[in-house]
Amino acid sequence: MLKRNNAFLAGAWLALSACANIAAPVDPAAVAAAAIVSGKLTEAARIEGDVAYLADDAREGREAGTRGYESAAHYVAARFAAIGLEPAGDDGWFQQVPLRAATPVLEAAAVSITDAGGETTTLTHLDDFRVFPSLDAASFDINAPAVFVGFGVYAPDAGHDDYEGLDLNGKIAVYFQGAPDFFDSEQRAHFGSGGAKSKEAAARGAIGTISLMNSERQQRTPWERFIANPSRISMTWVSPDGRADISGPGIRGSAVLHPDKAEMLFEGAARTYSEMLAEADEEGVAPSGFDLAVTVSMAGAISRRDVTSPNIAGVISGADPVLKHEYVVLTAHLDHTGVNQRLVDEGKDGLHNGAMDNALGVATMLEVANQLTQGEPPARSIIVLAVTAEEKGLLGADYFAHFPTVAKENIVANVNLDMPVMLHSFNDIVAFGAEHSSLGPIADAAVAAAGLKLSPDPFPQLGVFTRSDHYRFVEQGVPAVYLFPGFGNGGEEKFNQFMAEHYHKPSDDLSLPILYDDAARFADVNYRIALAIAQSPVRPFWNEGDFFGDLFAGE
Repeated sequence: MLKRNNAFLAGAWLALSACANIAAPVDPAAVAAAAIVSGKLTEAARIEGDVAYLADDAREGREAGTRGYESAAHYVAARFAAIGLEPAGDDGWFQQVPLRAATPVLEAAAVSITDAGGETTTLTHLDDFRVFPSLDAASFDINAPAVFVGFGVYAPDAGHDDYEGLDLNGKIAVYFQGAPDFFDSEQRAHFGSGGAKSKEAAARGAIGTISLMNSERQQRTPWERFIANPSRISMTWVSPDGRADISGPGIRGSAVLHPDKAEMLFEGAARTYSEMLAEADEEGVAPSGFDLAVTVSMAGAISRRDVTSPNIAGVISGADPVLKHEYVVLTAHLDHTGVNQRLVDEGKDGLHNGAMDNALGVATMLEVANQLTQGEPPARSIIVLAVTAEEKGLLGADYFAHFPTVAKENIVANVNLDMPVMLHSFNDIVAFGAEHSSLGPIADAAVAAAGLKLSPDPFPQLGVFTRSDHYRFVEQGVPAVYLFPGFGNGGEEKFNQFMAEHYHKPSDDLSLPILYDDAARFADVNYRIALAIAQSPVRPFWNEGDFFGDLFAGE
């Protein structure tokens, strides 16, 4: 099914490529009229043209490491050049990110549970479980005793240790997804991440993990949605020394069990699954761990290949002789989720165009960059960065944060744009993470200057601050803020509708009624914040006693 905006079909790709002086394939479906280059379009029309190109069928869902993503990357580089940025990659506009890609071998997936009496039950793949092999090896096959470790959280500063008194050496750690609710929402998101849990389990000698959904997770992600794309490619980045970045080295494989099968793990144990689920759901309670009476066999395999996929980086050089050596980084992820082969095999539309997520975010960032080049240069330098492989675990941002193309210590702040759901005329803004650092007052002033109000996090239970590219900069000690249109004026209804009907689905395409005039207003707010950070005489800093500042910046 063709899903492109014919109003923008043109030969302008030739002009864009010539302007950028880069080699790129000429795409007959190229969009964004030549006026995008010449600057004759309105702000809204420029954003619409960029979205039309990036979310066109010809981009094939922009999955990292594919030709569709490469086409999008060349387009963004051409737009950077047309706007007037200077290249800031390792190789011109590009920072090539080495990635290890893994495609699941579905027929190799296996899980069985043997009880204390020696009776073995073999589970059915996808109906009962999914397995996730480590990207360290092509396959895994383990058979080990299981240990329940509550939520699997280790938070010594808070006096909480789910592993206390438990022996995990050579065993499989079983835990509930998420983290106890006595942590605040963002701390819960940090401690509840799969990477943090794998790291802690591996540090104690575990060789495998099994995660269980509590009632909240079951409601948020029904099993049918969880298994919707079992052939989805997973990835990690590879460092210059050839080391693949793996959370929890030593964890050979992981599994997620269907809630209806979780009771089997607790057969013969001191307490039942139902009791543990009730405790995991109960406010202010964290279930304690204990040895289980079962042995679990788990197996899986992947087909691995190494690929590269570029971040695209441009810079606006600062004017202050001292501050120009400091950098504010603007980010938006260019990739999306590609093609769902399972849907294609069923004769359905499986192409994930990613119009809102995140073609619109990239287009908005391009408009912010355009505004930043119109006046006098800011005091600090500003890097405009379209990152790859966000959908694979924030990988492109993580790679840049580890191996930036400028001195790491000179990166002072990050402003991120990710999936602004622009389906209502917003009258408020949410600035995720603003309360953690000196970026808060800057965001507040910028929002007010735009005639809007700053609203609190509308869904604290989701821990949004830890779930997009800005968090990879936070993990390197860099203050960050992530802006989102608020829930006033009907925003909540529109957001919930998008998440239910279009998020990570083929219907996130150019047929959505995106309000481009409002996207231009949103770009203006991001511009004001980025400029204010770049102009501030004081380097951004974490607030005293802030959890993330203390954890990652040692403040």
